[in-house]
Amino acid sequence: MNTIRVLSEAPVTMVELSEELQKIKKRDGELNFRANKTEEYLTQFVQLKPSEAKELFKKIQELNIPRLKDDHITKMMDILPKTVEEVKSIISSYPITVSAENCKKIADIVKENVR
Repeated sequence: MNTIRVLSEAPVTMVELSEELQKIKKRDGELNFRANKTEEYLTQFVQLKPSEAKELFKKIQELNIPRLKDDHITKMMDILPKTVEEVKSIISSYPITVSAENCKKIADIVKENVR
């Protein structure tokens, strides 16, 4: 029996996942059951276009917040927190601390870029 090895891991936003599913659908003509359920979910919850998502991701990265990694930014891209409290609740699920000032910066950037 073949063993599966993970070569690399990278965080993926829901927007990027939606794009990948569209590519697979175009290539194969249809999606399997799980991919269809995932696509239905993403259709309901993805609020950004791919270009908007990339721009927002870059803007949050450019804040250069200490200890904030791509994994954390990816989660914020999925949830799109518009208040400091929402940012703090996302950050609280990770073993890092982010100052209230930096949480406000993140919330402000998300608010100005999301309708």
